[in-house]
Amino acid sequence: MGHRTRLRAAALTVWYLRLLALLNVVAVVSLPFREEVHEHNGGQYFTPYLATAGLISAALALFLAVVMRRRKRAAWIFNLLLAGPLFALYTAALTQDRYQRHGFNWISALLTGLFVAALLLGRKEFHAVGDRSNPRLALAVGAGGLLVSATLGTLLVSATNRVSGTPLSDRIAYTLLRGVSVGPLADRFDSVATPRWVDVVINALIAATFLLVLYALFRAPRGRELLGAADETRLRELLAKHGERDSLGYFALRRDKAVVWSPSGKAAIAYRVVGGVTLASGDPIGDPEAWPGAIEAWLREARRHAWTPAVMGASEEAGTIYARHGLDALELGDEAIVDRADFTLEGRAMRGVRQAHNRVRRAGYTVRVRRHADIPEAEMAALTDKADHWRDGETERGFSMALGRLGDPADGRCVMLECHDSEGELRAVLSFVPWGERGLSLDLMRRDRNSDNGLMEFMVIELLRRAEEIGVERVSLNFAMFRSVFERGTRLGAGPVLRLWCSVLTFLSRWWQLESLYRANAKYRPVWEPRYLLFEKSSELPRIGIAAARAEGFLAPPALPRPGFSARRPTPPSPGEPSAPRPSEQPSPAAPAQPRAGRSRPSSPLPRS
Repeated sequence: MGHRTRLRAAALTVWYLRLLALLNVVAVVSLPFREEVHEHNGGQYFTPYLATAGLISAALALFLAVVMRRRKRAAWIFNLLLAGPLFALYTAALTQDRYQRHGFNWISALLTGLFVAALLLGRKEFHAVGDRSNPRLALAVGAGGLLVSATLGTLLVSATNRVSGTPLSDRIAYTLLRGVSVGPLADRFDSVATPRWVDVVINALIAATFLLVLYALFRAPRGRELLGAADETRLRELLAKHGERDSLGYFALRRDKAVVWSPSGKAAIAYRVVGGVTLASGDPIGDPEAWPGAIEAWLREARRHAWTPAVMGASEEAGTIYARHGLDALELGDEAIVDRADFTLEGRAMRGVRQAHNRVRRAGYTVRVRRHADIPEAEMAALTDKADHWRDGETERGFSMALGRLGDPADGRCVMLECHDSEGELRAVLSFVPWGERGLSLDLMRRDRNSDNGLMEFMVIELLRRAEEIGVERVSLNFAMFRSVFERGTRLGAGPVLRLWCSVLTFLSRWWQLESLYRANAKYRPVWEPRYLLFEKSSELPRIGIAAARAEGFLAPPALPRPGFSARRPTPPSPGEPSAPRPSEQPSPAAPAQPRAGRSRPSSPLPRS
């Protein structure tokens, strides 16, 4: 049997489940159709697999269609255990004359048999493994969810029951039966008479609980959360050899990422699993000739665990290689890179930047530039405390273009800029990670809200003017999302679609400052390097977008607060231990034109930190 036949059989199971989900929903909202299904689901009749005219069956079929499309092995086993015995029962029933007389029974048995046959033919296509903790989690979710939904349903029945003196046991039994079906199953309780909408609400509550149980049972493994000491050491060795290629390479050392290696060990991809999406960031680390091997290993792991693969912030070179492995590309925006040799404050085009720099300098502000390794531990602790104090809110932001820690002893080659006012008080800090031997990439940006405007511009210019002192030739500043739209959308000759898109983004900039981020970086006259989002299917973009927002810290699932949590500098950890996360900061509304960190968050007013 060929691979194409197995693929078609696997696809057939998915479409069958989708169709049954639709039919069950129609049966719930349509009384005549529901009565017809109930009539053919009792007595001498039977219906195809999962055709019960209930929300639970609709939810089950829909969810199974989703997880079967992701080729979950557990979902294949679940369907076979349900549909296989049912088909055997139908086959046995059709040997009896009273069931043979009804043609619909033969159709039901045929459809169920075709589904079972498709399961068996396509069994090798369902290879994605699940998490070993899923059964325990599903049991806990089922017990808790059933208790909550049954309690709410019983209270609703008690409040709307038109028959007085109904025993509690009857109300509970009625609730549970209504959870299974809104049909005549629970009509035998003469002691309970509730409005129709109550039956539907109870059925929906139980269906939602059942859906949560299925999610817990079939959810994708979350993957490793921490970068191991051995992997971190190997990554640092690759960065020492090939770190010049990608300004985002050092961010692969975030310790909430995992890493997958090429067979030769000469390349690696750092990623994090969020909501069933495996998010890689930047380009693969290492020798470009070994990138295909790392990409294949990453995609193979994604398929094994039913993860959706996506890459955030890939360069054009890496995007081309990813495209050869079946991924499509979407341009996100451009990275602003300033070459020290080409930067100057002279000329009319730099007049505004030059004036801002001179104004801050005349106010008595000074900048100190040091490698992290040259900062005494006590001073670094004080800088970290200040950065923590200046953070806006408790949410940590950053993933693809942020290191996630400050002051770790392993990051001694990072560069710290400290801005002091005329009285020697610390007012702002910038931190950059290494970009090879001669480059820096912006990681963290914080300032005192009560300080003068223009501090960040002043600090960036001071870094560029004094870059030779620390052996730096180029600096990566920020990521401007949809930069080309803002640049070309206002030009003469721009088409109507481009102008409309530019207008929409300008409107959205009122909240997310998309345009101001581009303008703030453009004043340095940088070289713009495009960055791309890589994905397999366009239909997965909403899911990837949600996962990226969660990874970057813009969406946070509900969680209990962690007492005593702080983003302060940790005590020196071992290389494989997670260090304290790095806080983030939001620029003052009075200074929207300052350069902003947050390359992985260009649509947010928050800087990259």
